[in-house]
Amino acid sequence: MSGLSRGAPDKVTIKVRGDGRLLGESNQEVEYQEAKAREIEEAGAQAGRPDNAALFERARQVLPGGVNSPVRAMRQVGLDPVFIESAEGGEVIDRDGRRYLDWVGSWGPMILGHTNPQVLEAIREAAARGTSFGAATEAEVELGEEVVSRMPSVEMIRMTSSGTEAAMTAARLARASTDREVLIKFAGAYHGHSDGLLAEAGSGVATHGIPSGPGIPAAQAAGTVVVDWNDRDAINRALADHDVAAVFAEPVAANMGIVPPEEGYLQFLREATGKAGALLVFDEVITGFRVARGGAQELFGVKPDLTVMGKIIGGGLPAAAVGGPRELMNNLAPAGEVYQAGTLSGNPLAVAAGLATLRQLDATAYDRLATLTDRLVSGLDDLAREHNLEVASAPGLVTLFFSARPVRNFSDAMATDRERHAAFYRAMLERGIWLPPSQFEAWFVSLAHDEIAIDRTLMAAAEALAATDPNRVIG
Repeated sequence: MSGLSRGAPDKVTIKVRGDGRLLGESNQEVEYQEAKAREIEEAGAQAGRPDNAALFERARQVLPGGVNSPVRAMRQVGLDPVFIESAEGGEVIDRDGRRYLDWVGSWGPMILGHTNPQVLEAIREAAARGTSFGAATEAEVELGEEVVSRMPSVEMIRMTSSGTEAAMTAARLARASTDREVLIKFAGAYHGHSDGLLAEAGSGVATHGIPSGPGIPAAQAAGTVVVDWNDRDAINRALADHDVAAVFAEPVAANMGIVPPEEGYLQFLREATGKAGALLVFDEVITGFRVARGGAQELFGVKPDLTVMGKIIGGGLPAAAVGGPRELMNNLAPAGEVYQAGTLSGNPLAVAAGLATLRQLDATAYDRLATLTDRLVSGLDDLAREHNLEVASAPGLVTLFFSARPVRNFSDAMATDRERHAAFYRAMLERGIWLPPSQFEAWFVSLAHDEIAIDRTLMAAAEALAATDPNRVIG
């Protein structure tokens, strides 16, 4: 089992369900959930309200695949998309009224859980003053100051509306600053869907088996060199063979599932890029403000040249940023000649939500997040040993790999048993557990979870794994 732990918790003993009922046979739980689902569907039909299936049919007429982001389609787990109606705390509620324990957290931003009172109040107050100005605001300055106080390598930031835009800006800034064009990225890493960085990407691209080439000009693809994560020789060769502007890295790989860096690997990247005259760019869209107050660069003690941020920085609203030292950041217009702009960059609602989120993430919050993560990982480790699987983690992040051997790079991740993962996913959904519908994603722990939620999840996982393990006989 691989991961980053802050101390093992007491062993989790699975005896009862989250609601206090004794743990029973898998088929009993399935029957209970199916009966409950039928009651909800019947109630919705009587009210004349379109159910989830009807809504999906409408969506397919106006949205490609019926969704606005590919992983939501849920084809990889053999299901149609589930439409979410609302959420609160550590739960989401679907169109048909079913409640699920949420381990997706909007893919990372909801580190405080859904409908956090302070975040909602901050959004309400900001909205009352106006939803968008296209002009500078004091709140943007406050958010910049908050980020600078947290991220060890960051002295200035430039806000954008998405991680894709922030990564694009980092690439342009790196090329302009080094007067070089080639970028290096790691197979399975995802840095947004810009042409030059969408090469051998993980997450949704890997899940759907979509080639990274269609629609991408050959010249753009040629400007990106892809190497294996955790491979030192590959980096050394790439830096020697090319005039590299920047190496892009998720300091904890999180779009092939969670794959932490091997001991000393980030320090190696820092030294290798420095010697080659290339910039080191950390994509902390997922790890930023999650694995530690100052992100993975604080956790591992390695300072990149540029940092890409997203998700938590917007508190659940669209916001992202690129940050770094003044010397580099002042190359951006209007201070410098590297052009970047965005009408909704620093949107006042997103800035308010981000500030309200970050201000609640103090030392106590991170200790609590680590405790919850360790409890979940400990229980999953026990189950993984029983079913010949692997667990990988970082603070606030967990992946259960359907693999008999540790996953250290994208090739290992691609060798996992995705059919078995899909069966497990469906079994967990039947038990009211909302997981990322992809083997290549992380489970996101939030501060709205508690020990009961974790134990309920582990009990469901014990049943789901027993019911779907091809090497075990039930009964």
